[in-house]
Amino acid sequence: MHIIWGAARALRVPPPPQSPNSQYFSDSRTFPATEAFSSRLAGSSATREFSLAIKDTRNAGNGGETHQRAEGDAPALTTNHGVPISDNQNSLKAGTRGPTLLEDFVLREKIFHFDHERIPERIVHARGSGAHGVFEATDDISDLSKAVVFTKGEKTEVFVRFSTVAGGAGSVDTPRDVRGFAVKFYTREGNWDLVGNNIPVFFIQDAIKFPDLVHAVKMEADRGYPQAGSAHDTFWDWASLMPETTHMLMWAMSDRTLPRSLRMIEGFGVHTFKLVNAKGKASFVKFHWKPRLGLQSTIWDEALKLQAADNDYHRRDLFEAIDTGAFPQWDLGIQVFDQAFADAQPYDVLDATKLIPEEDIPVRLIGTLTLNRNVDNFFAETEQVAFLPSNIVPGIDFSNDPLLQGRLFSYLDTQKSRLGTTNFHQIPINTPRCPFGNFQRDGMMQTMVPKGRANYEPNSLADHGEEGGPRETPVGFATTNASAGPDEQGEKLRVRAETFSDHYSQARLFYRSQTESEQAHIASSFVFELSKVGLLDQVPPRMVANLRNVDEGLAKRVAAGLGIPLPKKAAAAREPVDMEVSDALSIQKNMKPTLQGRAVGILIADGTEAAELAALVAAVDKAKGKPVIVAPKVGGAKLSDGSLQKADGQLAGMPSQLFDAVAVVLSEAGSATLLKEAAAVEFVMNAFGHLKAIGASAAAKPLLDKAGVVPDEGVTDLGGAFVKAASQRFYAREPSLRTLA
Repeated sequence: MHIIWGAARALRVPPPPQSPNSQYFSDSRTFPATEAFSSRLAGSSATREFSLAIKDTRNAGNGGETHQRAEGDAPALTTNHGVPISDNQNSLKAGTRGPTLLEDFVLREKIFHFDHERIPERIVHARGSGAHGVFEATDDISDLSKAVVFTKGEKTEVFVRFSTVAGGAGSVDTPRDVRGFAVKFYTREGNWDLVGNNIPVFFIQDAIKFPDLVHAVKMEADRGYPQAGSAHDTFWDWASLMPETTHMLMWAMSDRTLPRSLRMIEGFGVHTFKLVNAKGKASFVKFHWKPRLGLQSTIWDEALKLQAADNDYHRRDLFEAIDTGAFPQWDLGIQVFDQAFADAQPYDVLDATKLIPEEDIPVRLIGTLTLNRNVDNFFAETEQVAFLPSNIVPGIDFSNDPLLQGRLFSYLDTQKSRLGTTNFHQIPINTPRCPFGNFQRDGMMQTMVPKGRANYEPNSLADHGEEGGPRETPVGFATTNASAGPDEQGEKLRVRAETFSDHYSQARLFYRSQTESEQAHIASSFVFELSKVGLLDQVPPRMVANLRNVDEGLAKRVAAGLGIPLPKKAAAAREPVDMEVSDALSIQKNMKPTLQGRAVGILIADGTEAAELAALVAAVDKAKGKPVIVAPKVGGAKLSDGSLQKADGQLAGMPSQLFDAVAVVLSEAGSATLLKEAAAVEFVMNAFGHLKAIGASAAAKPLLDKAGVVPDEGVTDLGGAFVKAASQRFYAREPSLRTLA
């Protein structure tokens, strides 16, 4: 019997099967057990038994320190090498007050391991949140791709990691930033990694500029700040000199980079890929993820206050949704096109700064992603997962996108630095769920134990009765053999294709596809970010000069907001053209009027009418929303019928920015009390300022008045009108509350 001990539990596992992808566990000491139960370990098809423990006994040591002693069938604490530990509270000394002895191997091992617990964080996308799930193919696309993952009815295990880009692993969840959306499919033909973002385009066209982009947006080299933000000199100096960034900047300055929840973002593969069918015919494809909950964003002031209220807002939101069974879902969609369509467009489909409007090629939905299980260990899974754009399977292939081509190397290369070994694929979260085998051998942290002497091929060992090892297969991955076009062959050149030279047409398309409110947010975002730039005489004018190629009105708004003269329009490498407006590019045009997946903060106090509260909670539940009771004290409040209503949180620690809508259910006495509480006034004032629905009992009116609430269609009583209003934001309210560019 092979076992591994960890976290003070004994794991019993059967002897490992003799296969190339077995996981091996060292023999170690077993301890008596009277009861066992089975548990499925994440990332393993094996069922392993845990030795169950009875109650431990707590004793006090000579210095009053707590010792938890194992008794009966309780598992013993051991070293990493299986030696039982009798005292985990004190190091070994010469005398009670003497020097600590070097021979204390328990102390040395514990500190040694602790000193090396951390690994280098990702240079970008360092802060992330992950979850397990399943992808089910719902449409037959065998005419387009032979990939098994797309077989109708096929269910494939997945791991998904969402992330911010610029900030470190310990940064906040809600800065203005792009969100990574990376999916690892554990298919029957190997791992397929779709490593994308919540924005369909990118800052640059060629991977050779990626280090410059990251250096510019990260903390400035001499001073080590700012963290997790682009509002500083080096980023805007660089961006203003790179017209190709303009389209992405429009998205970055929009509400797309202020998502309400990771469950409410779209995902995009960014690049053009290829689908290949069983006959070898290839088609171009763009991948899309469409959230079932629809799109929703916060506003800038709300996002800032969320950073103070809950650094882990998005991570907590995702974890709690899955934990309570509200599994997030996305539909996988594809835009498929051929070379003739590509040749007819005024942009290059290999240019990662361009998108294909959905009005030109509608997105075809082919499958559903459901996240249904949280990670068991953040480090082992979310931190150690390694996504590689180079992980593709038969039926999917790469295009010549020069940004994609560079990523194929970069993502593989970084894993050696971050995870310390070329054997990172043996870490359970990265291991394929299908059998795999080859002649790659050895290396640091090798966990497999191949048998026999076949570590090369071709070989004839099988002819002599020995194991010859794996062989090539005719159904394996084969690169598309489509003929190269005239611009895909020729002399070696360091040159950008002329078809990549239009940097403004799609930026104009994006801006003009937004609602009036969204356009104001974009302009205000440019003003805010550029106002943080110290190089005032060069960078802001240069950026505004670029914006004149996008939209004259936008450029004037930004210049006026900065208080600078309108500069001369920047010369364009190719004159922009007007494209048809695309509603798919707007968040507000794609928000779903639903409470599903949303939270309603319900403020109560002593004397709150019990029946009124119960009816409201029932109505929110019926609408599939999440009612959250907030009270001045975490112990709750005594209702009008004398019952005690427990609170989900204390008013001072649960401000309204944590909720999608708020209800204020107060008696006259409760309202009078809360009028004296700044947290209560701010609870209502911020909800109104963040354009949320507010439902209130009649007795709560004095509190609303003090908070500056002006009646509009989003301010209601506690009846059915509130639940309907709570499913949306009221952007028409905003011009009366703040000055936008």
